[in-house]
Amino acid sequence: MEDEETKKDNYESYVIVHNIAKRHNVGTLARSATAFGVSELILVGRRDFNSFGSHGSTSHVRFRHFHSLSLAHSYLKERDCDICGVEITENAMAVNEHPFKKSTAFLLGNEGSGLSAKECEICDFFVYIPQYGGGTASLNVTVAASIILHHYAVWAGFSERTREGNKFIVAEKPANQMRRKYCAETAEAIADERKLKKEYAENGFFNESGKDEASSSNLLDALFDS
Repeated sequence: MEDEETKKDNYESYVIVHNIAKRHNVGTLARSATAFGVSELILVGRRDFNSFGSHGSTSHVRFRHFHSLSLAHSYLKERDCDICGVEITENAMAVNEHPFKKSTAFLLGNEGSGLSAKECEICDFFVYIPQYGGGTASLNVTVAASIILHHYAVWAGFSERTREGNKFIVAEKPANQMRRKYCAETAEAIADERKLKKEYAENGFFNESGKDEASSSNLLDALFDS
């Protein structure tokens, strides 16, 4: 059995943001991500977000952008990462059972409709959050994310942050960080992503074109081709 030191050195967690309707939820997700040791927030499709609710935490978590779920899937699989859908499906396991095996990316569904069929296709397994009261059918996406990420951090053996008084100590803000409202990427990363996308298109793979993706592509062109 792995000791706690080995576990926390080996495992990372990610959050995939794809079909969240309320963009201000991304800011709150970033706050939970920093609290529970998430390595990266992965934005798929739209690249902009509302940082409301982040309380400055967007400066303390890495963001990465992909045009499509398939590109995000390839990136995560290159890192030997499981993709876990947070959804009540027939074979979903309760999150408190900690059914994790390695580094994991969590894909949360749309606030109203949950995970789409396309999103479910890229998931390796599913977890759900047990409820014990009868007053609501589901939780807010940011509340659900917090519960899931906390359970993963406990399983992975992440080190608890040092406390001071009645709060946890916040790390120093990284140098040269601007206030984030979109996912910044290097020109090299964007070029690599476009090359992959072109190769996929030429071979008829992963055709996920749509209005949101086209809009995101135009934004990327404006940011990195000027």
